Amino acid sequence: MEMTYVATCLFGLEGLLGEEIDSLGYKRTETMDGRITFVGDEAACAVCSINLRFAERLYILLGSFEAVTFDQLFEGTKKLEWERYIGRYDEFPVSGHSIKSTLFSVPDCQKIIKKSISVRLGAKYGLTILPETGTRYKIEFFLFKDRASLMIDLSGMPLHKRGYRPETVAAPLRETLAAAMVKLARPREDVLLWDPFCGSGTIAIESAMMMRHIAPGLKRSFAAEKYPIFPKDSWDEARAQAEAAILTDSGFEAFASDIDPKCVDIARAAAERAGVGKAVKCFKMDAMDIETRGRRGTVVTNPPYGERLLTSGEAEELYKNMGAAFAGLGMWQIYVLTPNEHFPKLYGRRPDKVRKLYNGMIPCYYYQFFKNNNGKTRK
Repeated sequence: MEMTYVATCLFGLEGLLGEEIDSLGYKRTETMDGRITFVGDEAACAVCSINLRFAERLYILLGSFEAVTFDQLFEGTKKLEWERYIGRYDEFPVSGHSIKSTLFSVPDCQKIIKKSISVRLGAKYGLTILPETGTRYKIEFFLFKDRASLMIDLSGMPLHKRGYRPETVAAPLRETLAAAMVKLARPREDVLLWDPFCGSGTIAIESAMMMRHIAPGLKRSFAAEKYPIFPKDSWDEARAQAEAAILTDSGFEAFASDIDPKCVDIARAAAERAGVGKAVKCFKMDAMDIETRGRRGTVVTNPPYGERLLTSGEAEELYKNMGAAFAGLGMWQIYVLTPNEHFPKLYGRRPDKVRKLYNGMIPCYYYQFFKNNNGKTRK
């Protein structure tokens, strides 16, 4: 049975996510800021949940309709076949967003949608009160320019939570963004990837998972696994295929270094949990002491900045020192993510390319230096 899915992502990652969806064999039908709509069968839920590296959440779209009034929102919601998914005892909390729409009050929209679904399900199941003691189906609405889209969340926890990183890490870089940084840096089997401000090791870990073809969702569970409409064997098959795709003989190597030994310990433990402990070398080092070690390499990093661990003055001084230190890396390529729009001036070089990305809600710039031949190579 063909279904319509919606995959959401951080702003700026729509292109990468779209390419991923294409590579899995599904047809995109719409792309807008932060979300892509595509069609697939029941098995697509498991395949995409386990394999999408750049998505934040996956939903099934029940329908879209114009909603300028609360009556339109109520009636449009009631026409959708909620009983195909939600059973007589199941729980269905409602949340959502309204952007550039006449119906701007999210709490009011929540109440209308909840009541409408309750009326339809009550009529279908012959109940005046729905117990809501069973499986939890999180309903998500999205009102954009007076058009309402009603969806059911399939992910549960956000997809960026791969399961390898502890929740206690300060100022974390989201895994999906780290994966995008790596992808845009065009990693290669024979080229070392080094993050000299590794923090919890996310960039290095995501690079090793990508190069070894380890599916990001292989070691976690998803809300949709409890939904009867998606067959259990589709999940078993998707996981088996993902396991079979892992490259066991990959020679790719990533370095994760940090001046803080606690970060190094956290990164090392996370790499082990992610299954890439042998590919990711974690060690204590001042980023200013970085050197080529006689190898071809690429730096991919998210250094501390004014809103993250350092004052703005300290961050600016760090960027100046980075320019001097990284100049000694010869022909290495350098990729730096920071919210500081003055980074190139502080760093002392003009980037070959700049891409705007978002770390959560923080707008950042991904500075890409393709030709780092600014000084003597430090071996």
